[in-house]
Amino acid sequence: MAIFYETANVSFPKISRKETTTWIKKVVNIHRKRIGSVSCIFCSDDEILKINRQYLNHDYYTDIITFDYTENDVISGDLFISVDTVKSNSEKFGTVYDEELNRVIIHGILHLCGFKDKTPEDEVQMREKENEALNLLNRKYEI
Repeated sequence: MAIFYETANVSFPKISRKETTTWIKKVVNIHRKRIGSVSCIFCSDDEILKINRQYLNHDYYTDIITFDYTENDVISGDLFISVDTVKSNSEKFGTVYDEELNRVIIHGILHLCGFKDKTPEDEVQMREKENEALNLLNRKYEI
């Protein structure tokens, strides 16, 4: 199927849709899943806070909210990504903005692939999978 990129009241981040899509498909394939319909919606802190309050009853900012519609091995979902929080996190963690954005994108994709991050053990595994995926991107998908 397809990966879609949209914005909600923010400028589109400086990523290559083609390169990002190729990378996501490779990561999904490594985890023995297939792409259904995935939307990456880039938004502001205000928008993500509104979504967090409305759908999750959380009253705080976050970098990503993933709505998972996956069925069997076909991943589908909506990834709402706050470019504001990604920017502040990149400053906080001393990372490059583009790297932080890619980490957040693949974090959402890994959730759709079935990875969790609620327990300390799950969080460690999620970071490992994020790092593997980022290394794959940096090597331009060789594996």
